[in-house]
Amino acid sequence: MLVPKRRVIFKALTATVAALCIGRFPALTSPAAAAEAGVAGWTVQTIEALADTLIPGERRFAGDVAVAGAVTGPGAVQAGVITALSSPQLPLAPFLPEIAALLNARAITYAADHLIFLPLTTPAFVALPFRHRTALVSQLFDADDPDRMIWQLLSLLTGLAFDTAAHLDTRQAVTTGHPGLNWLGFPSPGSDGLWRFPDFSYGRALAILHSATTPSGSPE
Repeated sequence: MLVPKRRVIFKALTATVAALCIGRFPALTSPAAAAEAGVAGWTVQTIEALADTLIPGERRFAGDVAVAGAVTGPGAVQAGVITALSSPQLPLAPFLPEIAALLNARAITYAADHLIFLPLTTPAFVALPFRHRTALVSQLFDADDPDRMIWQLLSLLTGLAFDTAAHLDTRQAVTTGHPGLNWLGFPSPGSDGLWRFPDFSYGRALAILHSATTPSGSPE
């Protein structure tokens, strides 16, 4: 069922990358809001488990099954990956259940090949131990994997959620302590809300400031 829609899903992922890079859409605020938008239950757990495999973090609460707790500190889940992916203003949310189903199908095949028992109470990928999640995700990026581009774009979106807080206004993300930006040491803006960098990237000025440049840095 997924095969005819592979190109549609790829287009939705590409459009979502573009939208997040621009960062101009009202985002959801929580997994609960994501559930109200139609992305809930096993889909959320599966996507969270994939994001936590790509950028691991610590468990949010006792009994957290989606986040494996492989490291200390925040990961993609804590940084709001579900919020970023499930906004109704983006084209991706309707396809997340199918992407999760595809990943769980791959997890069932992997578990059968490795004689791993999977309980029926959680999604198959979520039930895999972290080292097996990592091994399976590595396989998803094999050059001959038919769905490789789907996983590549999904991993890019996961990175955008953690590294740039692309689903939030940057000032809002910094001032509210976005886990990813805070972990990376992203600087706070000045008192006027703007970022200025007193040191030249190459250690020296590469050009003389044009006399017609306005205070904002734009040419007249």
